[in-house]
Amino acid sequence: MPEADEMDDEEEMPLSLRLSIADTLTLGNATCGFMAVYFTTTGILIPHLTGSDESGMARHSAATAVILMLCAAVFDLFDGLVARKLRSSPMGAELDNLSDLISFGLAPAYFVLVYGMVADDAYQKVAAVGAIVVLLAVVLRLARFSCVTVKDGTFQGMPSPFGALTVVSIILLELPFVATLMAIMGTAWLMVSRVEYPKPRGRLAVAMLSWIVLSMGLLAAWAFDAPGGQLLLQTGCALQLVMGAVIPLFATARRVNNFRGNRREARAAQLP
Repeated sequence: MPEADEMDDEEEMPLSLRLSIADTLTLGNATCGFMAVYFTTTGILIPHLTGSDESGMARHSAATAVILMLCAAVFDLFDGLVARKLRSSPMGAELDNLSDLISFGLAPAYFVLVYGMVADDAYQKVAAVGAIVVLLAVVLRLARFSCVTVKDGTFQGMPSPFGALTVVSIILLELPFVATLMAIMGTAWLMVSRVEYPKPRGRLAVAMLSWIVLSMGLLAAWAFDAPGGQLLLQTGCALQLVMGAVIPLFATARRVNNFRGNRREARAAQLP
């Protein structure tokens, strides 16, 4: 009997190593994050270090890196939906956290670091501190997400994909260095704060996907120097920052409405 149990265990072990469809999407997320780092290095950092004057290459590579982060956000959105509809492997949660760390922690933090090296008015060492803060904020957020149970339908703190896109939007706005750094620090604080953000489900998921597709279009127009592309990109980046500040108000409004509804029900129950 013990030998039979050991044989059953050996047959069941490989099941935990089989990737589901959701896990494959999660790996797509990690791949996009890594490639974002690659394009940031080869198209922005290396030309700057070698003294290349090909500004077009830097613009195309910056747009490509951000588009890859947007693609990673799409993968992150759909892997959760697919996992709920179908199934995920026992590795699903760990794969999701590791992939998010690459795409929404390392990639945007590296983008901040490179910005500090190539921008004319930036201070490299100070920008490096900002990059570390972004990375640590995502690490802490992902660790807390794994350990803390929150109310269904909400995130505690700005979700890391939204935070990563907000960080790169701040850089693409080309604000003065001090304003850029302060906005990045504020975004990092929002990621580890207790401010509630609604989970992207239903109409909100559709709205988020539409916004991601629109952002890709704005980045493409900017990369190929389309008429008004710079203005369109800066408008989109500004809207990203505004949404980061406004979206928590929806979760707060819903919590207030639920509280008022519960009070009305309690009063109605007390009436004779």
